[in-house]
Amino acid sequence: MLAQQRALAHGRAPFVNNFTVRNVARKACRTRAILMDKECYTIPAAPDLIPDGPWSKVEGGVCAAKGFKATGVHAGLRASGKKADLALVVADAPATAAGTFTTNVMCAAPVLYCKDVLSRRSAVRAVMTNAGQANAATGTQGYEDAVATATALAQALGVSTDDILLQSTGVIGRRMKMESFLPAIPQVVGTLGGSGEDAHRAAVAITTTDLVSKEAALRVTLPGSGAVVTVGGMCKGSGMIHPNMATMLGVVTCDAEVEAGVWSGIVKRAAVASFNAITVDGDTSTNDCVIGLASGAAGNPRIADPASPDAALLEGAVTALMQGLAKSIAWDGEGATCLVEIEVVGAQSDADARVIARSVAGSSLAKSAIFGHDPNWGRIAAAAGYSGIIFDQAELGVRLGSMQLMEAGQPLPFDKAAANKYLKDTCAVHGTVQIGVRVGKGPGRGMAWGCDLSYDYVKINAEYTT
Repeated sequence: MLAQQRALAHGRAPFVNNFTVRNVARKACRTRAILMDKECYTIPAAPDLIPDGPWSKVEGGVCAAKGFKATGVHAGLRASGKKADLALVVADAPATAAGTFTTNVMCAAPVLYCKDVLSRRSAVRAVMTNAGQANAATGTQGYEDAVATATALAQALGVSTDDILLQSTGVIGRRMKMESFLPAIPQVVGTLGGSGEDAHRAAVAITTTDLVSKEAALRVTLPGSGAVVTVGGMCKGSGMIHPNMATMLGVVTCDAEVEAGVWSGIVKRAAVASFNAITVDGDTSTNDCVIGLASGAAGNPRIADPASPDAALLEGAVTALMQGLAKSIAWDGEGATCLVEIEVVGAQSDADARVIARSVAGSSLAKSAIFGHDPNWGRIAAAAGYSGIIFDQAELGVRLGSMQLMEAGQPLPFDKAAANKYLKDTCAVHGTVQIGVRVGKGPGRGMAWGCDLSYDYVKINAEYTT
């Protein structure tokens, strides 16, 4: 089937190096195919959850890095409503590209398409994302639809189809609304811009059941060259969150000049420490995908050594950005009243610690107890125990907030009313519940993020298509 899919992509538009974006009024735009009224973007932003470090937080999302433009419009792809549903991120010149994808066997057509492109190319020009239909479990016709949208965008931009990457989100098993999608593509290209407002429109357009948009940007000064580099990003996700590769959907932009292999390693390792460390409901999506683009527009000397100080700081910034975005997904989990942060120490390796932390984050019993403000810490201990990682239970310790509940395998007396109040007060402000787990004296340390499990999660997903 893959050979047939690749054959579908052979019709390619001519490559044009000097494509420029046409400037149009974007504040209120109505055409036959797209809509950009204020009502298309009425969604608040997620809180700032990026960890502190040797970087500064800046505005601008995916447009903060030099060399990128973005937009988001309503093209009528959702089942109803006026919320924006078609996003576009375009690099001014070919940008070094890296991607991580779902391991779900039923991966969506856009995932197959992107994996094929990136198996043959290390640079691309654009990422287009639609919301409304996942284009997963849609067979050969779904792949043909993906190719048709990539071809239409390539023609509108004057580039090759191999310069295009695709993402889709929405209901599985339904084809995209091609009668609305294809006419919108040439018009959405005309709305591209480089402002933070344009980046925000794109961040809204990729959301589904999200209650908030998710975008962020960081700026760092590379120690080796002194060059200033910016990393920006956006993502979406609220339910069907248990990635085993990267994220739900995400796009990261960077203006550093970096060798393709180095950039790919940075993106993949950052995904492991961020999007792969969150869970909302234990379901791994068919469409999980994060794309990283590096434009090189910062003008720094090319980063070719993954062990160099410049590469290390760039990776730290990309990881911090992805962690902030990933945490915003868990914070916005369907029906959630809090973010849950689990830190595991004393494991034999960082990888082991992350597995244990994620096991706790994914425990339906622990999540339900947190929603009910019940400090039932035995559920945390049990989840650590069935993680698959071997440790000595005589060394297990469990902490809730600042309260130690178990130490060296022994339960400790604690103020249950105070623990209940900690959970109740934290959930009342949609804050972060802190859980600490010690499994030994090893050097391994890892974190994971999740959320509580409420009645509303069931309501949302019981009626998702009805």
